[in-house]
Amino acid sequence: MDELFGKLPLLYDSTPVLVAAYDAFDRLRYANRSFRSTFFLDADEAPLWSDLMRRNFQAGRGTVVRERDFEAWLISTQSRRGKTGFRAFETDLVDGRWLWMTETVDNDGWMLCIASDITNLRTRGRSVRQDRDLAIKASNTDDLTGVANRRFVTARLEEMLQRSGSEGILGCVCVLDLDNFKYINDRFGHQAGDIILRDFATRIQREVRRSDCFGRVGGEEFILVLPNTSAGAAEMIVARMLTAVRNSRPLRERAEIGYTFSAGVATAHVGDSTTDVLTRADMALYSAKMAGRNRIHLAA
Repeated sequence: MDELFGKLPLLYDSTPVLVAAYDAFDRLRYANRSFRSTFFLDADEAPLWSDLMRRNFQAGRGTVVRERDFEAWLISTQSRRGKTGFRAFETDLVDGRWLWMTETVDNDGWMLCIASDITNLRTRGRSVRQDRDLAIKASNTDDLTGVANRRFVTARLEEMLQRSGSEGILGCVCVLDLDNFKYINDRFGHQAGDIILRDFATRIQREVRRSDCFGRVGGEEFILVLPNTSAGAAEMIVARMLTAVRNSRPLRERAEIGYTFSAGVATAHVGDSTTDVLTRADMALYSAKMAGRNRIHLAA
């Protein structure tokens, strides 16, 4: 067995298949020679996936990103990346190569990526398959903010509730709701309201771990699913988000105008239904609103 483990790194470095592993924070922890060559990585580099993608995009190499606004593309992609246990898809590179890539995620949030060069295979239906992948992405994305939509985040919540948890605890669900949003729309107009919603989604997504899922479920209401997370840890995560949003001034022509949000946090237990945990989180949110807004309340 020791001989096998000693051989594996050598085998991985000799294969043309791309192999990489990311931790739960989406930092690269292992990449074989083919992966590093394809994505322009030195042997000792361990960047975050977002930093690797940003660097290659700015250099005009690596994965093809068709969106002009890279940061908006990044936020949208991160809202779905690594949220399911397994997915397979095709992607193309700036140098003309085409890859078939799989992503496998374990319960701790680590991701194994394996990609094969299929440039010379199945070229006839490639555009059809790419259109299919884009349609799937659109069906899981909120049009306004670019983060996950109700369909996608609800599916991730249901998956969390189906797991077995330590001492019956599966994680936490947070319902986030912007404060006095109707007043913002009425006073400054719906365009200003849309700017604030997009700013909120961007700032929250930046604080979300790769293993978590954040999405807009309607109007000014969002849901954050935190698997394998205690109520205390969830409160700390949302507290960082409160600070990030309090400091934001997204309306350029009205730099004095800020906004806040309130949050209700509920622990998900084995045997809970989606309705059970969301009802508790909604009640905690209502309590936070009644206590003065701009705060977090935990479900009793």
